[in-house]
Amino acid sequence: MTNAVATLKNDLVLAGPVGSLEAYIQAVSAIPVLEKEEEQALARRFREQDDLDAARKLVLAHLRFVVHIAKGYTGYGLPLADLVQEGNVGLMKAVKRFDPDYDVRLVSFAVHWIRAEIHEFVLRNWRIVKVATTKAQRKLFFNLRKAKKSLAWLSHDETLAVAEDLGVTPREVTEMEQRLSSRDAVFDPMPESDDDQVYTPVAYLPSPDADPATLVERSDWNEDSTSRMIDALETLDERSRDILECRWLAEKKQTLHELADKYGVSAERIRQIEANAIKKLRTAMAA
Repeated sequence: MTNAVATLKNDLVLAGPVGSLEAYIQAVSAIPVLEKEEEQALARRFREQDDLDAARKLVLAHLRFVVHIAKGYTGYGLPLADLVQEGNVGLMKAVKRFDPDYDVRLVSFAVHWIRAEIHEFVLRNWRIVKVATTKAQRKLFFNLRKAKKSLAWLSHDETLAVAEDLGVTPREVTEMEQRLSSRDAVFDPMPESDDDQVYTPVAYLPSPDADPATLVERSDWNEDSTSRMIDALETLDERSRDILECRWLAEKKQTLHELADKYGVSAERIRQIEANAIKKLRTAMAA
């Protein structure tokens, strides 16, 4: 049954609410509603025989109900097409678990699964920062969101009543009310047209190179360090200077063994000359 549901999910995602949402709604509304006997027969075929065609008919016949439920969540600012698609996933889960022997219509059984999937989607996408983590907080989120459509800020007594009714603390009610009243700021939105000017938080962040005094100080320090490096190199003997330049300053750096062959000494001797030269450079530059 797992493979059948996975195949059905792929088919339904491809046939989901893409393009014109109005056309999709019209199409699912035109699909006939199943009679109870036909619904139970299809459910038994899918449950007992893994009949994918039976599952597809059950899902398609109930897509109109998903649209109806999803429309109740448009107040959260999320696209209806996305809500419908998430509800479709819940419908497929309901079809997978539906048992016709309980003599309950599929639509009554599927409402829970459709709403649960939409709830998860709303909580994941309504805020960048997660607004609800526990079961009680999720219940608080949806109940308080519904109540805020007709209420102003809750009074102290109303806060206590809501907290007691939903099994949460008054502080959680107040915090959730504040979250519901706030809005996420887009960090770096794109203008709708080339002529639009968008002022966003990112435009007011200080640049690390914005202070002219810092730029001048850094430039002077680099010039002074370079000048002292050149002067310090001049104090070295020719061989020591050449070894440092070949080891550290050349574009194609040479190894200890290559320099050992060049000067006819061991690689260890080249390493000692290099170490002594670096020590002299540090002393000269620190003076």
